[in-house]
Amino acid sequence: MAVYGRALREGSVTAADAEAAPCLVDCGLLQPALTDVSRLEPVPPVVALHRLLRTSAERIAAERRHEASLAEMFEPLMRIDGRRTASTDTPVISMLSGFERINRAIEEAMAVASGELLAIQPASGPGTATLGRALDRDQALLDRGGRIRTLYQHPYRHSPVIHTRYERLNGDVEARTLDEVTERLIVVDRSVAFIPASKDRTLALEVRHPALVSYFVTTFERLWSLATPMHPRAVQQPSLNGVTPRQRAIARLLVEGHTDAVIADRLGMNIRTARVHIAKLAATLGSESRAQLGYLIGQSGILDQEG
Repeated sequence: MAVYGRALREGSVTAADAEAAPCLVDCGLLQPALTDVSRLEPVPPVVALHRLLRTSAERIAAERRHEASLAEMFEPLMRIDGRRTASTDTPVISMLSGFERINRAIEEAMAVASGELLAIQPASGPGTATLGRALDRDQALLDRGGRIRTLYQHPYRHSPVIHTRYERLNGDVEARTLDEVTERLIVVDRSVAFIPASKDRTLALEVRHPALVSYFVTTFERLWSLATPMHPRAVQQPSLNGVTPRQRAIARLLVEGHTDAVIADRLGMNIRTARVHIAKLAATLGSESRAQLGYLIGQSGILDQEG
């Protein structure tokens, strides 16, 4: 806009000036001067706008023709008599593609909710860029008398984003943490659930099957009962025989034979931090090797004291 405005005021700009904004030529806002091809002259705004609007109108008309063609093509198919062609209610399981579509579906479900939101967040939740949108959505539920319960992993107890979230929300909100949680899960009013359908979370399933939703709620409740309160009242799990809860979680995974990398991934920490905890655990139990550490964990009885 700055380059186009200067061209309108001065009559032209050099081609070099417009190199950083090739859209000016592509959209027909600038065109080569007849007397000097190294300069670009502005097309009057009213002319440029008319051309762009006409192009837009033609594209919309083409989409309308496509819609009519689809309707015409499917019309005889819908006349076929059979149970597979009959219309149905809302699908019990739907595939959602793309972060925007997924977020919109969650917002639509929450917009009519008045009961409870259950959420499992393996990571710290929405980033700062989308925090405001999530806060507005959650606060609207709370204002209708709803309740929100969220499970996180222990490493996110001190996340600034999470603390900002709970400082701004007003209402019945609780959060707890666990060493390990399941994949991301959102359940709205115990009637619809959202779970990831791809590792990068660009695909999600919207689940409305009562049996599946009930299963998700039961899973959440069992994890919730094992979790440590974080908000509104933070609770620190006590150490047992000098071994911290985090070290007991690592000990359990070590006994199962997992590598340092897998342990770090399962517990939501980087591998360096995991190795520091393993070294402290080894020092506490007096272990001098990895193999001896597994034996000493079993002999110490610290895993019997979990929960």
